[in-house]
Amino acid sequence: MSFFTSGVDVIQKILILVGAAIGLWGAVNLFEGYGHDNPTAKNQGIKQFVAGAGIVIIATLLVPQLKGLFS
Repeated sequence: MSFFTSGVDVIQKILILVGAAIGLWGAVNLFEGYGHDNPTAKNQGIKQFVAGAGIVIIATLLVPQLKGLFS
């Protein structure tokens, strides 16, 4: 069972890193859109930022509950 628990920890860390990377990329697109007054880049940036934040929230709240699923 410790293999499953450590696997869930690894998956959680990977999801947090992916979500943070997507959120950072979205923030860069958002600031670039404001810098060049490009509404398309601003729209894409805010969508990526919110998607990254959603992935981080899911990784921190829901993935740890998988540990208790089989214990």
